Amino acid sequence: MPSKILMLVGDFVEDYEAMVPFQMLLMLGYDVKTVCPGKKPGDVVATAIHDFQGHQTYLEKPGHNFHINFDFAQVNVADFAGLVIPGGRAPEYLRLHTRILEIVREFDTAKKPIAAICHGPQILAAAGVLRGVACSAYPAVSPEVSLAGGQPIAPNDTYSDAHVTGHLVSAPAWPAHPAWIRKFVELLGAKITI
Repeated sequence: MPSKILMLVGDFVEDYEAMVPFQMLLMLGYDVKTVCPGKKPGDVVATAIHDFQGHQTYLEKPGHNFHINFDFAQVNVADFAGLVIPGGRAPEYLRLHTRILEIVREFDTAKKPIAAICHGPQILAAAGVLRGVACSAYPAVSPEVSLAGGQPIAPNDTYSDAHVTGHLVSAPAWPAHPAWIRKFVELLGAKITI
């Protein structure tokens, strides 16, 4: 199986949910290709940091610039072992891009591992791949998971859990990175021992 991983990002992707998985997967030896419609290798997307400071929902603060390193138009799903879909605000508009939805459907049809976190399942819902699937997401995305025919999984108190259904691993937010990435690489066929 190829060692390349595709990561779908866009402006205002959640900073931790792009940066940390990207670095974790590189550390494990995967070749992570980051893409965004309308951007080319060398371009950047702005990220946002979502933080809770006593309000009813999260604040969005400026994050880092995250580099695009692969040409979106050249994506061939057959070249990739798995797909990562970070959250943040980017999924709400990326799900409007026809080729993004086609890519997700191609990964799903091929039963290749897909990792989605936080608002990332908005793209899965729009692609129509959640029917009959249990999926964790940020709680505000639960209605979309339900409307797409999926079963929303409520997060634990610390938002640190990840859920696997078939070839999909999903999680509610960045505190779940250790569990989410561990389960994703296990789906990719890696064996983690300590």
